Amino acid sequence: MSPQRKRRMLTPPPPIYIVSGGIGASGEQLVQTVLTQFPDSNVPLITVGNVRQATQIKRVVAQAQKTGGTIVHTLVDDRLRHRLIDLALAANVVAVDLMGSLLSRLETVLNREALGKPGLYRQFHRAYFERVSAIEFTMAHDDGQQPAGWPQAEIVLAGVSRAGKTPLSMYLAVLGWKVANVPLVPEVPPPPDLFKLDRRRVIGLTIRPDQLIVFREQRYARLGVSTPIDYIHPRRIGEEVQAALKVFRRGRFAVIDVTDKPIETSADEIIKLIESRTK
Repeated sequence: MSPQRKRRMLTPPPPIYIVSGGIGASGEQLVQTVLTQFPDSNVPLITVGNVRQATQIKRVVAQAQKTGGTIVHTLVDDRLRHRLIDLALAANVVAVDLMGSLLSRLETVLNREALGKPGLYRQFHRAYFERVSAIEFTMAHDDGQQPAGWPQAEIVLAGVSRAGKTPLSMYLAVLGWKVANVPLVPEVPPPPDLFKLDRRRVIGLTIRPDQLIVFREQRYARLGVSTPIDYIHPRRIGEEVQAALKVFRRGRFAVIDVTDKPIETSADEIIKLIESRTK
């Protein structure tokens, strides 16, 4: 490797400033897509969102001038967009306008002016973005992960292994609920954080032991390995289910029995419980 290339790799490239009247998601996605064509480039991305004032534009142009950075903007406010273009030109900063040309073209083709309001796409698709956010939250808080985030959950499911916590969590997330689920493990004390939560949002899942045995055997059969004896021993499973019920009583959590119920039915019960308890 040549000394020049080594120096280039050790020296971080100038940043790209993504300027938006909204949260900057559109600009970020396009820039990230382009950067995939330059593997290991490690270009710093700095998103400046919710731009509403000319003073915000002055600051980002000054910063880009200082760092030798590039500005990529998706401003739909005509006044702010032209202000950024003028300031960048005066400061000799490269500013790439991702919106202006298309907006101008569409105004000509459609013979009407653009609204010029930032964030409209997200407003029109609010339900979709909320659902995506719920799914991302639920996946990040599956199986007891990230206890610090549990208080932000709209629903917290607790129960023994194979009681259906994860599939129920994901089904509820698709409906737009942010869900965390917490496993209760034999011989392991329940996490203290569970009892610090708003108990109205915590739902305990219980299940008949004989069905739990079947579910556990099916899981290991799918994995192609033999089932541990302790994991399916009837007496031990009975004790495990009773221990979970004791945890639910301690926390004064609502409990639903998921035995012989499809996910849709259990989810409907959970939603009704949450809505009645938090009304």
